[in-house]
This record gives sequence, C-alpha cells and structure tokens, in this order.
Amino acid sequence: MDKAAFNNIRDLVFKESGIVLGDAKVALVVARVSRRMNELGIDKHQAYIDHVKADKTGTEVIKLLDAISTNVTHFFREPDHFDTLRDIVDGWFGEGQDRIRVWCSASSTGQEPYTISMSLSEIPQARTKNVRILATDISTRALGRAKEGNYSTEEIEKIPLGLLNKYFVKEKSGNVVRHQVKADQKKMVLFGRLNLSEFPFPMKGPLDVIFCRNVMIYFNNELRVKIIGEFERLLKVGGYLMVGHSESLAGYVGNFQMLRPSVFVKTA
Repeated sequence: MDKAAFNNIRDLVFKESGIVLGDAKVALVVARVSRRMNELGIDKHQAYIDHVKADKTGTEVIKLLDAISTNVTHFFREPDHFDTLRDIVDGWFGEGQDRIRVWCSASSTGQEPYTISMSLSEIPQARTKNVRILATDISTRALGRAKEGNYSTEEIEKIPLGLLNKYFVKEKSGNVVRHQVKADQKKMVLFGRLNLSEFPFPMKGPLDVIFCRNVMIYFNNELRVKIIGEFERLLKVGGYLMVGHSESLAGYVGNFQMLRPSVFVKTA
C-alpha cells in the first residue's frame, strides 16, 4: 500500500469514526483491508477506496470500520471496576432505588456487558429490580458475536467457576466445547450500533453508570472532550463514569470528580 492510499484510508476512518491511525498502523491496515478487498474481488487499494466512497448506502464504510476496529477484550478485564459497580448499585438498592441503567459504550464481542450483568445479578435484590444494560459498539461484526453470547473455553477462562456454572450453559459438539450465556442474562442487555464520534448520542438519560474503557485512547483530545461532555449530559447527578486504568479525563473541564484513577462521579 503506497503512502497516498494509506493516508486516504486513515482520513476516511477518522472522518467516519474518530479513530486515529498513526504511521505505525500501516501493516495492520494493509492486512485487514486486504481481507475485505479479497472478499469483493478488488485488487487495487485505490479502487477499494473509490468503492467505499461510491457506496451511497454507507454499508461499505461500516464494513471498513469493522475491518479496522480492534476488539481486544475479555471477561472481568480490570476487575475492580465490577466490584465497585456492585457496591455502588447495592447501595442504591438499599436507598430504595428500583431502576438501574448502565451503558457499556464499547461492548466489543460482549464480554464486558455480560460481566456487568453477572456482577449486578450477584446482588441479592437485583432480581426484583428493573436493571438494564445498554451495550453499543461501532463494529457490526463484534455486535453480532455479542448478541450470540457464545464463547470458547479460552474466552471464558477469566470467569470464576461459580459464576460460569450459574450464568452459562456448557455445550459440546464432537470435541468442541462452547459456553452459551443463559437467557436471563441476555434479557438484561440491549445491543445496538453506535458511533462515539457522532453527536449528540441518541439515547435518553439519565443513566446511572457509564463504562467507556480502553477506547478513548484511539481518539484525539478534541474528540475525547466531546465524548466526555456527552457522558456528563447523560449521567444523573451522582452517576459514575468508568474509564480504562490507563486513561483519564485530562483536558476536560466539567462536573466530574475523581474518586480514584479511572473512576469518576458526576457532582452537579
């Protein structure tokens, strides 16, 4: 892929998603775009770029973003966030709150929202409350897998055995073992496609907790500030925002107070 074609693709990806592709991503872009080109029978990078731009339905842009998106995730990643979530929601239940809304804003292939659902289900009062999780991602491919809720033995290895037995059904076909999320957990989660670089976000608040972990590292500062502003708009006063352990709200001036690194509460 020549420099001009790479610049065209990364400009297109940035325009459509806000994702910044640095010069070090050339090999990744070539590998992932080439797979999509092979599916279409296109052998020239510029021809593929022209194909994306000519598609007035927007379908091929979504396919491109699916190809480029990095879906690194696992169950109970950065587990202290889920302990914190359980403690917060348990406290709200104790105060008489009956309705809980959590948004997982970069749900990838479903491990994070299902970890949230399991964590909340471990609160004794949760089964009698109105608890829902909105899970969104830019990748339709990842969302398809998330909705299926079916995982390999390697993918579920971070789940404690007690929770695995309680919330998953083990399925075996020949020598292949898979683990299916149970129906009661699936009912807690609503999946939908959302582009974090398109404003305003379409959901209605107020939300109680927002997870946006290990995704804002792919955006520039200007876009990060806009995204955090939308999170503040949608959260209730006293609601929580959780970001990745390597992330912060640096550069944002608003009504978030840091409780500890990566955990923030909306104060006004």
